[in-house]
Amino acid sequence: MNQAVHIVRKSDIEKEYIQTLKLELDYELSTLFDAMQENDDKQRKKSTERLTEIHFELTALHAL
Repeated sequence: MNQAVHIVRKSDIEKEYIQTLKLELDYELSTLFDAMQENDDKQRKKSTERLTEIHFELTALHAL
């Protein structure tokens, strides 16, 4: 019984984390777009790196 409860809790935590990552993905895409419009290479690189990290995290969680 404890294992079932643990699995359900883990699943709920993963779902919340995936939702958070997807929100962060949207934010970083918006930030990247703004950086591209303003020719801000520093922010563009920072956003691109974070988007790559988010992609790997979502892939690892099989959320893509």
